[in-house]
Amino acid sequence: MVYIIPLLAVIIGYLIAVILEPKNKKNLKLLMAFSGSFLLALTVTHLLPDVYAASEAASVAEHAGHSHDHSHSSGNIGFFIMIGIVFQIVLEFFSKGAEHGHVHTHDKLDKVPWLLFISLCIHALFEGMPVSQHEELAWGIGIHHLPIAVILTAFFINAHMNKKVVFLFMIVFSLMTPLGTLVSGNVEFLSKYYAEISAIVVGILFHISSTIIFESNEGHSFNINKLIAIILGVVAAYFI
Repeated sequence: MVYIIPLLAVIIGYLIAVILEPKNKKNLKLLMAFSGSFLLALTVTHLLPDVYAASEAASVAEHAGHSHDHSHSSGNIGFFIMIGIVFQIVLEFFSKGAEHGHVHTHDKLDKVPWLLFISLCIHALFEGMPVSQHEELAWGIGIHHLPIAVILTAFFINAHMNKKVVFLFMIVFSLMTPLGTLVSGNVEFLSKYYAEISAIVVGILFHISSTIIFESNEGHSFNINKLIAIILGVVAAYFI
């Protein structure tokens, strides 16, 4: 299921955009607000504590073995989280914020947006890495990717991009998160540095989810429906 959920979420989002052609952006924004709070709550309550616990366990093991490698110290975990935040900001410079649905449907594409494609794939690949140890994150990432897939597909179609290219784009995008999960669970090097890599992903998810939540209130105006969606996201994460 950890491989199937993120993959199906993108495919379902693609099909919704192609078949139903949703026009009501308010519903998508509510879903985005829900997904952002859901993902943030999962990151704070599940992934973040585990990252520090894994770091402490690795540090204790190193001291027991008289190792002088301090790469697993808890202080460095915060540094890696900041690396993740900055890394995501860099990715968004190339993707123009597509990770949180920030695309403009009036834009016209004369060629395949390779920078956007590569940035999104790198983002999705990293998101999948902690899922090998935290299956519940598959739901958070899946719910996060569903509205993104709808928005991206609609954007590409409205920009008159070749439909076959759009389909291929979304299929590759859907495979990136499962690939990250598969690689992280089977490559020894990545397993050795699980805490550091997961800390980078925490930073990525912090930035993405908080941006989604803040952007859900345009003009910083109060919106009861979006507030309810955010609260529901937190409550849903509590039961995962």
